[in-house]
Amino acid sequence: MSTAADNEGGVRKVYRDHNLHVLWGVTLMAVLGVSSVTPAFPRIVQELGVSSGQVGLLITVFTLPGIVLTPVLGVLSDRHGRKKILVPALLLFGIAGGACALARSFELLLVLRFFQGMGAAALGTLNVTVIGDIYGGRERSAALGYNSSVLSVGTASYPAIGGALATFGWFYPFALPLVAIPIGILVVFSLRNPEPRNEQGLWEYFGSVWWHLRDREVVGLVGVSLLTFVILFGPQLSYLPILMNDRFDAPAYVIGGVLSGASLTTALVSSQLGRLTDRFSEKMLLRSAFLLYAVGLALVAVTPTLLLLLIPLVLFGVAQGINLPNVFSLLNAHAPNENRGAFMATNGMALRTGQTVGPLLMASFAGTLGATGAYLATAGIALAAFVLALVSVR
Repeated sequence: MSTAADNEGGVRKVYRDHNLHVLWGVTLMAVLGVSSVTPAFPRIVQELGVSSGQVGLLITVFTLPGIVLTPVLGVLSDRHGRKKILVPALLLFGIAGGACALARSFELLLVLRFFQGMGAAALGTLNVTVIGDIYGGRERSAALGYNSSVLSVGTASYPAIGGALATFGWFYPFALPLVAIPIGILVVFSLRNPEPRNEQGLWEYFGSVWWHLRDREVVGLVGVSLLTFVILFGPQLSYLPILMNDRFDAPAYVIGGVLSGASLTTALVSSQLGRLTDRFSEKMLLRSAFLLYAVGLALVAVTPTLLLLLIPLVLFGVAQGINLPNVFSLLNAHAPNENRGAFMATNGMALRTGQTVGPLLMASFAGTLGATGAYLATAGIALAAFVLALVSVR
């Protein structure tokens, strides 16, 4: 099993580790719940008779359970083991998510999405937690970079897959989470991870978590995580398909393809994170990412053609590629081994909050400011995140 080997050869071989391959499967499920279904939103609006604002609830009810459950599941994973939380989460995600494909009313779809979100609550946190358990030092940065690259491949391919499936019926993309069931079985029998040995009493445990979370840099990192996911799930994943449909009359498969372009850029940049961190500090890369977000969002506001929309989306993809893995790496470096689940889950709660607030905030901006004003407003949020990273992450 890999440990904190900092030699260059060890870093190169991280991608060959079977444990990382299993965790990539979990990562692919963690991003499946949103990016695969958003290209179907215009058809859901038409066929289920809901407004463009209401359809965003399919993201909100999916992410809402994670705000409460993610920290609870993180604590339980520290106290009882990662697999005992991860496997049931994958099974619930797959069963409830697959059942969404059978729903034919918007109300039932919302209920099933809520249960699917309960299963999803642990996935995006425990995957990076287990990576932090297995790897250390430069190996950890490389492993998180590769994981982010795989995540981006998922967010690149899922909109295209979801958009293609949605051309046959809005409900077909909702069947994709069934893949989580065999991945759960694979985790049971194939993942070889060091389970935490937590000998702390309960009050000592929570005291240790609180002590480390109070660090100014940790607070700043959690804050920029929240703002990142407000940006990602508001203007990018939730509203951009609606904008492309309304402004450019783009069909579902084109919407999926355009969204995939940004994610492919993210995947390419993330895969090179080990080389980037050799030349630039993680903190400098983090700050640069939010400037790129701001420029990209401002350009979306004024882009006149669908083809030119690829330029800001590439900028957005580069920003995402250097942002998320750096945040996770910096947080893991602060996390004690015996508290890592709760530590990363606190960040996961911030992510879920951003996922939940983002679509609602974007709908509010669009309703009062119009599409152009909404994207300029979210560019302002990106600049606020830059200032937060500049002041707190040093």
